[in-house]
Formats: sequence, structure tokens, C-alpha cells
Amino acid sequence: MSFKYSANVGFLWDHLPLPERIEAAANAGFDAVECHFPYEFPATDISAVLQRSGLPMVGLNTALGPAGAFGLAAISGQDTQARVLIDQAIEYAKEIDATNVNVVAGLTAGSASNETTYIDNLHYACEQAAACGKVIMIEPLNPRAVPDYHFSTVEQAVNIIKQVGAPNMKLMFDFFHAQIVEGDLETLINQYVEHFVHVQISAVHDRGEPDEGEINYPYMLGVLKKAGYQGYIGAEYKPRGDSVEVGLSWLKQFRHV
Repeated sequence: MSFKYSANVGFLWDHLPLPERIEAAANAGFDAVECHFPYEFPATDISAVLQRSGLPMVGLNTALGPAGAFGLAAISGQDTQARVLIDQAIEYAKEIDATNVNVVAGLTAGSASNETTYIDNLHYACEQAAACGKVIMIEPLNPRAVPDYHFSTVEQAVNIIKQVGAPNMKLMFDFFHAQIVEGDLETLINQYVEHFVHVQISAVHDRGEPDEGEINYPYMLGVLKKAGYQGYIGAEYKPRGDSVEVGLSWLKQFRHV
């Protein structure tokens, strides 16, 4: 059995409005969609297009906050607004039947003094999400892509997850970020796969289609399968060509891994 693939419509078909991106993903043969920030569209509209397309929405992010911010959940003194964004994301996920909510931490330059704030807000998020059957996830981001983000390694993420200690607190494992920061991907998977709830793929270093670059994805997908991962594979990449469809041959290839 091959994995199921989710189109990240934050990056793919980004010239189209979100409802049309979802339709494009269905037409392209994806099994699901995920997005970054859907909030400019009423949840009822997105729910309707998801139902028409037959695709589930597997995840979305909390909003980033004011201009210049990249999340508020780890920012000391911003707890009230951070929780507003958490509530917004969970309610939206509930209305569109999305599975996972990624709580974006913010730009702290890795300050240890902000860790307590983040963990407290993740406790809150997990409690709110559990009430409606949702999963809270976090994602380490590489400092080249997002300078000064609160954490960048899988080990840091797993430590945060363990400190929160909630059964619905999980990790989004992005091969792109992990390869740039740490490498040794097979070891990371085998050590930490029990915490994975979602996996994302793209090429290193150009973040294009996953059929080029440093990472041998057919091999790594086999590692994931052998390690017991059963979730979606999220295609979060920026197409190299003039359209998404031009570069989609990888999807058929990967389905036969």
C-alpha cells in the first residue's frame, strides 16, 4: 500500500483563490489538501468546496499575527492574542473538519525564557482541541527559511511535546527543514516517528518538486513505511515550471514506491 498525498495549497496554485486551489488539487489526483492561512474565506465556503471535491483538509496553521510577526504562541506578554489565534484556528478546523492545527511559535531567536510561554499556550491549545477531536502539532523551521524562529530541530520539538505531555500533541516532520538543519534523516525518522502526525516533502535546496535535489525520496518513503508511519505525505513545494501540472510526474512515480 502506498502513502496518500496531500497538496499544500498554500504553495501550489498560489495564483488562484483558495476554493479554486482545492478544486485544482482534486483534478490533479491528490488525496487531500492542507493549507497555511485560510481565514480570508468563510469556513462555510471552504467546507462546501471540500465536500464537492471529495478531499479532506488535513491541516492548517494558526495565523501569524501582526505585520512582522511569525506567530505569537511563544512570545512573552502576548498570551491573550496568541490564544485568540489558537481559538480561531481550532474553530475553523472544526467547521471544515480539518484534522490538525499547527501552532506557530514566533520569532524568539531560540530564547529559553520564551519556552514556558510556548508550553503554556500549547497546553491551552491541546485542551481546546481535545474537546473537538483535533490534534495540535508543531514544526521546527530551518533558520535560513525563517531566521530567529523559536526552534529548528526535531529534538527541540520532541522535548516541547514531552513537556506538554498531551496525547493530542504531535510533530509535523518536514524533510526540507530537517535536511537543512540536521541531515541524517533515516536516524531522525527511526528515533522519533512515534511523534509524527504529518510529513511534508520538497526538494533541497530549491524547495521545488521532490524528484530532484539532495533527498532520495523513494528511499526515504520506504524508511517511513518501515518505521510505521501511516499518515499523509504533504506536498509543500514551490513548482519550478510554469504550472503545477507540468511538474507532477513525481506523484505517479511516488505512488508506486
